[in-house]
Amino acid sequence: MPYDFETLVSRKNTGSSKWNSMYNSVKDELSDDIIPFSIADMDLKHPPQITKALQNYVAENILGYTHPHPAYTDAVCHWMKTRHNWEVEAEWIIPFPGIVPAVYGIVRTFTEPDDGIIIMPPVYYPFYSAISSNGRKTVENLLIDNNGHYEIDFADLEEKAKDPKNTMLIFCSPHNPVGRVWTPEELEKVGQICLDNHVLLVSDEIHFDLVMPGYHHTVLSTVNPAFAANTIVCTAPTKTFNLAGLNVSNLVIQNDTLRSKFKNYIESLGQIGVNALGLKACQVAYTECADWLDNLIALLDTNKKLCENFMKEHIPQIEVRTLEGTYLQWWDCRKLNLSEKELEKLNQEKAFLFLDEGYIFGKSGSGFERINLACPTAYIEKALLRLEKALEN
Repeated sequence: MPYDFETLVSRKNTGSSKWNSMYNSVKDELSDDIIPFSIADMDLKHPPQITKALQNYVAENILGYTHPHPAYTDAVCHWMKTRHNWEVEAEWIIPFPGIVPAVYGIVRTFTEPDDGIIIMPPVYYPFYSAISSNGRKTVENLLIDNNGHYEIDFADLEEKAKDPKNTMLIFCSPHNPVGRVWTPEELEKVGQICLDNHVLLVSDEIHFDLVMPGYHHTVLSTVNPAFAANTIVCTAPTKTFNLAGLNVSNLVIQNDTLRSKFKNYIESLGQIGVNALGLKACQVAYTECADWLDNLIALLDTNKKLCENFMKEHIPQIEVRTLEGTYLQWWDCRKLNLSEKELEKLNQEKAFLFLDEGYIFGKSGSGFERINLACPTAYIEKALLRLEKALEN
């Protein structure tokens, strides 16, 4: 089936967080060919299978209290098996309205006030707030920038894991924003360090379907059977199929004790089910939309290479880091010799380029920019030309 990845659906005046942020950051009127490249949702049309299914569902069903049913859990298990070679049992799945609120809840459920929680900056910024807002302490295990290739500092990770005050690692796989897809060997080391030191491993794998050609994602808990009992794997269809507004995710907790404890936390919230349309969209995505995803990845690969080649030819001061996974490319802009605010001002006021500033991912992200590539290619081409012109001026 042919899919439309060229038509832009304008989200102006629709309540879009990403688009509202762009319009609120400038005083000038923006032309229609300027779009934001910040928050991680797509400016692409939904898979037609999902659109049709939701239309039919609204027309034929009641939008009352809805709980996951066997067709839903079967779809999740089917996707994990066919896409990730991961055998998941239905009872391990805990649907939850979004991974970010789930991470907040996991921190609250499995750690105590003043516990240290390890993260690997530069990293997805809600990890910081999930820790601090719950009265826990952020422990940074900084990634090593090895000539443009990010690596895990295992010696530092082991040292911090040995501290009994540090009880959890929030792990990002694939990593946002640096775009690494961790190898099985790297995952083996992470899992073993956590297991040996009684550190609970929370693996945020929301981008696990979005892997570039030539790379392969491995679900952390599948590396070693022993890891599964010490790991909470956070998955969702929301990034893959652009469904963030439907608030649906699937936590996979194989350990019975951990799963029971988190279910008790959910009960304490008075949480009643998950978004009915989110459940339906996830079911359809995981049973009917694999071909759409394959075509999406081809588009992302095109957009990735466009940015790489453009920078090499026109703006060599900006080094584009290799994107292995996610649709979020990491640009090293430090050779422009601009401060954080000067770089932000140049992008927004001169190039009308609205990105996520690197510093929001931690101090080690200063001087970098994160660009969302999930949009029609033509809009990236126009943005790159605006950036080149702004730098020339």
